[in-house]
Amino acid sequence: MSPNPVANREPPTDALAGRLKRTELQHVATSIPGREIVQVLTEIPAGVASGWHEHPGEEVGYILAGTVEMAFRGHPALILSAGDPFLIPPRTPHNARDIGPETGRMLSTYIVETGQPLATFTD
Repeated sequence: MSPNPVANREPPTDALAGRLKRTELQHVATSIPGREIVQVLTEIPAGVASGWHEHPGEEVGYILAGTVEMAFRGHPALILSAGDPFLIPPRTPHNARDIGPETGRMLSTYIVETGQPLATFTD
């Protein structure tokens, strides 16, 4: 077994850092050239939205607690509850909003371009 790839659990420093509580659990290279894996635990308080943003790669996620409305431009929003998985394709603008009453918690694994910010806001 390899050692834990993240020595200190620092929040990611990207566009979403000021809106949501996010804890980076892993950040490692992959066998795919030019890609890395970043795993993040995100907490969204009831009524709070992430803001429209995108990622430079896939987001594979799972709702651990709460109810989250996941909106995509040009498509109907999804209502996700604890136990629901989700997949967001690369560079797909989306907005996650906790619809309460409890804090939403989600585990996301990103397979993203190396050296790019994990998230950037979109217009």
